[in-house]
Amino acid sequence: MLAQLTRDERLNALIILFVVAACGVAMMIAGQGDPLGLHGGVVLAAAVLGIFGVVAGYYAPEPSEARFSQYYDDPSKIGIILAMGWAVFGMFIGDWVAWLLVYPDLTFDAGWSSFGRIRPVHTTAVIFGFGGNALIATSFHVLQRTSGARLPDQLLPWFVLFGYNLFCLLAVTGYMMGITQSKEYAEPEWYADLWLVVVWVAYFILYLRTLVRRREPHIYVANWYYMAFILVVAILHIVNGLTLPISLGSAKSYSAFSGVQDAMTQWWYGHNAVAFFLTAGFLGMMYYYLPKRAGRPIFSYRMSIISFWGIVFFYMWAGSHHLHYTALPHWVQTLGMTFSVMLLVPSWASAGNALLTLNGAWHKVRDDATLRFMMVAAVFYGLSTFEGSFMAIRSVNSLSHYTDWTVGHVHAGALGWVALITFGSIYAVVPWLWKRERMYSAGLVEVHFWLAVAGTVIYVFAMWNSGIIQGLMWRTYNESGTLAYSFIDSLVAMRPYYAARAIGGLLFLIGAVVGCYNIWMTVRGVPRAAAEVPAASADPDDPIRQPAE
Repeated sequence: MLAQLTRDERLNALIILFVVAACGVAMMIAGQGDPLGLHGGVVLAAAVLGIFGVVAGYYAPEPSEARFSQYYDDPSKIGIILAMGWAVFGMFIGDWVAWLLVYPDLTFDAGWSSFGRIRPVHTTAVIFGFGGNALIATSFHVLQRTSGARLPDQLLPWFVLFGYNLFCLLAVTGYMMGITQSKEYAEPEWYADLWLVVVWVAYFILYLRTLVRRREPHIYVANWYYMAFILVVAILHIVNGLTLPISLGSAKSYSAFSGVQDAMTQWWYGHNAVAFFLTAGFLGMMYYYLPKRAGRPIFSYRMSIISFWGIVFFYMWAGSHHLHYTALPHWVQTLGMTFSVMLLVPSWASAGNALLTLNGAWHKVRDDATLRFMMVAAVFYGLSTFEGSFMAIRSVNSLSHYTDWTVGHVHAGALGWVALITFGSIYAVVPWLWKRERMYSAGLVEVHFWLAVAGTVIYVFAMWNSGIIQGLMWRTYNESGTLAYSFIDSLVAMRPYYAARAIGGLLFLIGAVVGCYNIWMTVRGVPRAAAEVPAASADPDDPIRQPAE
């Protein structure tokens, strides 16, 4: 990890780590008896481990200038390993949460294991731990290949990667201690938010510096999506995280917004987090790895650009469709509903562009489970975006909102689109990064594919049935004009569907474990010689391209 860092860069790393350690000590002193102090200990421990790691290799030989003739892929390698670790942890917690709804006694007396605490642990670990690390790792890989330029320095990528994972660790442990801003989308407290701002600004600067150094005249469309993901997520996080701590010695804070303004801000953040974290970033992934794996050019580059601007513009206005039948002004609700329906056009343009790219390569889809991951992800993306636009319509929303239909919709996108495109991209890039001829076992990739698809289908269909039945039971009246079913009646009716949901989640978790094993065995394999690289599995953009004469 430190082999490509110069002595000066190692010294800079030590300075940063000592500053982080000092912040941890300050948090411990200021937050005695408060969760802030416990998190100070976490920060200090992370900094001390980093210091020992840097000191251990401080006097290693200086790297040679030859490193500048190759792309800097070590951060991408570690990012992928971290992503898979977070995936297994987050999916395990998620399936535990699902079984809790079937058997409520599957918990402990300790407060940390209650549904209200481990549910945000699941969402943070999967979305930010798994998804975020995969986005950072693949964005570094794609950016260098499509720009023909190496990352501008060796230290900043590590700061971004490990700084981001420190944020994820603070968030997850904070939720277990009951630390949250009490928003619809669980938010870690103010000091974790501040740390993420620092890390994310560093990520943005690193991306811009690499683009400025590019050897290609055009910025490839995948980088447009990655840049939108980085920039807009920064804006969303800063605005939604505006809080005032009750003191510098307490983890508790109060939001800068209240009432209907707070609700609107939360859903502006919430839906645009879906738009730019869970959509734009992963579309960047799709627009590079799917054509690359298929050996086909994008069906329409122009369509990809039009789709980009449509998604960027329309998504910004769509969040208020989560607040139908609330105190939010009616015209704002209608505005969100209208733009949500219009979103179907650029969203389907991207999904269609991906599927049409596979024209002439369907025989590869049949034989290659990695490419099939990406193809099915594009299908789920099209289905999820259609469903989202449909559910934003006020009359449909009156049935679906607050029911498990929303949970099914979210997981059709999270499992069917986000996780499948990520697994497909990881299976494509791992042999390239570690110089292997292929994955350790193509059969295990196939097993993972079918476990993931089966788990997703079972999960989503269970929640569709559960949600629609819930909505109908809640709005059914008897002849006297009173509700025909109590809330408890609806809970009893949901139990079989909750069991099916948990089984689907378990299949998806087992698939992720299989994927981890396959990746680990691939990494342990013997690197292939350059002369033995078959055209189908090689990454022809491995050496940095020289500018044309």
